[in-house]
Amino acid sequence: MARTVARTMAAPLLFLNLIMYLIVLGFASWCLNRYINGQTAHPSMGGNGATGHFLTFAILAAVLGIVSKIAGGSHLRAWRNDSLAAAGSSSIVAWAVTALAFGLACKEINIGGWRGWRLRVVEGFIIVLGVTQFLYVMMLHAGFFSSRYGPGYRDPDYGVGGPGSERPKGVTGTGVGV
Repeated sequence: MARTVARTMAAPLLFLNLIMYLIVLGFASWCLNRYINGQTAHPSMGGNGATGHFLTFAILAAVLGIVSKIAGGSHLRAWRNDSLAAAGSSSIVAWAVTALAFGLACKEINIGGWRGWRLRVVEGFIIVLGVTQFLYVMMLHAGFFSSRYGPGYRDPDYGVGGPGSERPKGVTGTGVGV
């Protein structure tokens, strides 16, 4: 039961982050389309000098976050060391890009000016996702601190003792090619 602590905490975060990344992707795509078309005077748009950069990183963070959640769902189902590699690395990359978008959201808020409600929704979701994605990364890597919390990095017998690894009796040598 203790081995599933991080697993039961990571599953709701995975689902919550997936839904929030989907919302960010939808709203940021709409805002970027209006921004590219030069329709920043639309009542739901607005913006300032940081808007184009922020929307680009928000869409990138959303796409990477969604892909990360696919790998994370596979890992939560298997909960093994080999699935941790894909889930962990993709979630760290998604968090890093979300942190960049987080910084641009803070810069956009700091610059000020009038911003429409959709743009403010994207800013708010990116700020919340910066925190929840970090918690999700910590839950995936909880096994690093103790193997009680999930698959860790210290399994000495992983890959040893598989089928065909036994040496025939009476054979000497280095074992290369066996």
